Amino acid sequence: MASKPDPVDALLKSGPRRTHLPEPAERARLRTDYGLTQAEIAAALDVTRTTVAGWEAGRSEPQGATRAAYAKLLEGIATQLAAASPSSSAPPAAEQPAPSAPRAPQAAPTTPKSPSAPPVGPGAAAPPQARTPSEAPNAPGPSASRRPSAGQPTAHASASARDAAGPNHANGPLAVLDGDGSAYCVGGLVLDCPATTVPALVEWALTEARLGAPRLHRNGKDADPLIVLTEAAAERLGLPAVLEDRRALRLPADHRVNQQITRAGWKTTRRGFGPWARVYRPAQAGRRQCVQFAVVPWGALDPRAWGDAAHLPAAELAQVLGTYATRVITPRGSCAVSGLELMTALRPPTRAVKDPTTGTWSSGPNPGALTAPVDPAPPEAPDEHPVVAARYPRGHRRTPAEVLDEEAYEWIRDPELLTDEECAKPYAVGIDVNMAFAAAANRLNVGVGPAAHLHHPEFDPKLPGSWLVDLSHIDIDPRLPNPFTPHGERPAGPAWYATPTVAYAVELGHQVRPAEAYVRREHAAYLDAWYTRLRDAYMATMEQLGVVSTMSEADFLEAMDKHKHVDAGQAAVLSAVKATVKGGIGKLRERPQGVGYRPGERWPALERPTWRPDIRAAVISAARINMHRKMLRLAGAGRFPVAVLSDCAVYLSDGPSPLDFLPRTPDGTPLPGGFRLGVSPGMVKCEGSRPMMWAVQLLDQGHNPARHIKGGDASADGE
Repeated sequence: MASKPDPVDALLKSGPRRTHLPEPAERARLRTDYGLTQAEIAAALDVTRTTVAGWEAGRSEPQGATRAAYAKLLEGIATQLAAASPSSSAPPAAEQPAPSAPRAPQAAPTTPKSPSAPPVGPGAAAPPQARTPSEAPNAPGPSASRRPSAGQPTAHASASARDAAGPNHANGPLAVLDGDGSAYCVGGLVLDCPATTVPALVEWALTEARLGAPRLHRNGKDADPLIVLTEAAAERLGLPAVLEDRRALRLPADHRVNQQITRAGWKTTRRGFGPWARVYRPAQAGRRQCVQFAVVPWGALDPRAWGDAAHLPAAELAQVLGTYATRVITPRGSCAVSGLELMTALRPPTRAVKDPTTGTWSSGPNPGALTAPVDPAPPEAPDEHPVVAARYPRGHRRTPAEVLDEEAYEWIRDPELLTDEECAKPYAVGIDVNMAFAAAANRLNVGVGPAAHLHHPEFDPKLPGSWLVDLSHIDIDPRLPNPFTPHGERPAGPAWYATPTVAYAVELGHQVRPAEAYVRREHAAYLDAWYTRLRDAYMATMEQLGVVSTMSEADFLEAMDKHKHVDAGQAAVLSAVKATVKGGIGKLRERPQGVGYRPGERWPALERPTWRPDIRAAVISAARINMHRKMLRLAGAGRFPVAVLSDCAVYLSDGPSPLDFLPRTPDGTPLPGGFRLGVSPGMVKCEGSRPMMWAVQLLDQGHNPARHIKGGDASADGE
């Protein structure tokens, strides 16, 4: 009978598995300084080149005899390098051969197919944080044929960056997959993706790729990996170049890719596999198994929000989307969808609650969050909603006394009210409020629970809700839009208003006597964190485009004239951030979609806690009131607008700049309480300048100069 092995001997024999190895970045430096490729290392150790790439990126570690051989090789390389150049740890640059065809992970190549992308920038600092070429120990020498361009990050993230990101998110929130299997990540990292089917790609994204993003709130959930498919990648995976079903925008159920997904035990959401698709398995032991896809050739990146980002090379697109993901949120659909998802990510509906008697933890509602779907009050509901169908006959047109109509301004002044002095001014100048709806959401108290119906209540400006009140008796200078209607005309009688509108009537010194109200006694500043994150994203992006808050007004106007041409990638991020604000607010009252819908039926959006038309109304009301408050302040200095469209106002001016008409105090500072030039949300920029007669002709024709002063249609342009 064989004797039992000595456990001490067994431990000693396991020594090679514990052989010391340099840090991953140092492994890559030693190899490149010695002039070896990953393929040569792999051949010597009888492993694959991808395995060596994983060791150098810190994604995996060699074991056993392979570990010992790898350690011996690196030690020998280090010894020879030190002997060859005692004063330097690397041979002269001229002696370093260029690395041959570097692959995953690596710096994004500078070939025409995938040109080097710009760095993410300080505002996007997030995992994985990559070193710049000058800092990376494995950066190629000056003679290297694939040296990254200036500012291009290298592939290897530092150990501290990987630790901060967490082991499951070490390679960032997303990857843009190209047709050759290159997966471009944030910071210039490029991974090898061997998958040629969607199920294999899902498995890769959830395991080897280590993609995702940490939660934005301790009670929230980590972001799922996002895989962005270029046209070539879609073809590689067997997806069509275009979707035949242009109405539903989804892959046919009997398509080969859908069959592959089903056979592999994965599922897609009810929306199917479309421009934004989600492939998942039910969570097990609280662990999510879900991958988000964005199919670029199918129109995933709407040009109204993302500009020309869809046409960028894969490496540059990864930087654009990665910047948005780190500053805002990993995209999960359109910018409107992302805006809504950001609200939930920052204010999760549930939290862990400990039972004091049993000591067990369970899921409970999170105070100050939207925790469950609630039906709107009848005046807050759109015409298609079941509560309206149950209350009014089909085809009934609701009056202002039956429906809440809080919308943005669209108003023009009667040309007959233009004074001779105004007509003598040579210019019409438009000013536009930065991030107007985001600024309105800041510190806004909104309801988070259901509405309570009251008769003849006392108005309480601290109580969010909708109020039936007659404000038609309030006299407003006709050279200003009326603050109580979107069209700017005096209301004809009683109408429903959100709390900010009624509170403004009180601020103007008028008595209000509501006949009815639907108020929400559960309320909170639900959108504060949402505003803060979007504000920071906007300001960081503007800084990358050369516009900062410390600029003088003249320098600010000059910088704004050229900021969109400074960096096409950052300009796309800026457009997406703005679209996230407007789209997110609009999504709070998503209307039914699809040809099969019938008025009076419920639609899927109604089952979301974030379907809240009352919150949308409150934000738009606050934005409109903020606009009027500033216009009223300028009116006190003799400046009256000739047109207003949402957050843009047009004034007649002695010169082509806002500085030519915005009033100043005697000491030369901007008028307190009025419009102020600057980059911060709530401040204004120049929207455009045209000849005065151009504006007057539009007014005579009944058109709004604010819609066209920038050039084109502001609504069509998404402004």
